[in-house]
Amino acid sequence: MDDWVVVDVARSEPEAELLCSVLRGSGVECLPRLTDSGAGAGDGLGTVGAHEILVSPQDAQDAREILREPP
Repeated sequence: MDDWVVVDVARSEPEAELLCSVLRGSGVECLPRLTDSGAGAGDGLGTVGAHEILVSPQDAQDAREILREPP
């Protein structure tokens, strides 16, 4: 996972899971990860706060295009 790249940032864990669901449905492997921006805001709760959407470098361009498509 160290070489994966951030393609988007979701405002919450449910939004991150939704975005990853869209990517997975298009064949792109994805992982949501809690960002460290605003650290301490959730008092240790892992579901509170912004989540990065991570994909492999080879899927990054496709993932960005998929996430920018209108619903």
